[in-house]
Amino acid sequence: MAEERTFIAIKPDGVQRGLVGEIIKRFEQKGFKLVAMKFLTASEDLLKEHYIDLKDRPFYAGLCKYMHSGPVVAMVWEGLNAVKTGRVMLGETNPADSKPGTIRGDFCIQVGRNIIHGSDSVESAKKEAALWFKPEEMTAYKSCAVDWIYE
Repeated sequence: MAEERTFIAIKPDGVQRGLVGEIIKRFEQKGFKLVAMKFLTASEDLLKEHYIDLKDRPFYAGLCKYMHSGPVVAMVWEGLNAVKTGRVMLGETNPADSKPGTIRGDFCIQVGRNIIHGSDSVESAKKEAALWFKPEEMTAYKSCAVDWIYE
């Protein structure tokens, strides 16, 4: 089985609205394995690096400022097709385009308050996880539920 890891971050609006537990619950219930998690107020430097691909976009400065405005929950989840499936679970970047049953479809109204970030590719996931976590902060273990999740 080719497992992969994805980086997921609950943004300040998700934390402030008390949605951390619900979001973690959805990833756990799906069958993904949590391998790293931090609760922190991210530094401006970390956020500028995280969103470096967007630096030429008009909303870049505001996005970094917003993400620095309060605590976030940074996580790495592992499982089969974790990046693609995680993105489907999140819904569209613009919550207005998200289907009910997705995180953004159920909990968000505007794109500027879409409560969660998820890696958009395996390469991005590796880069983002390495940016937010040291190697020793990520765990490797076999979940006792693995045989009940995968064939």
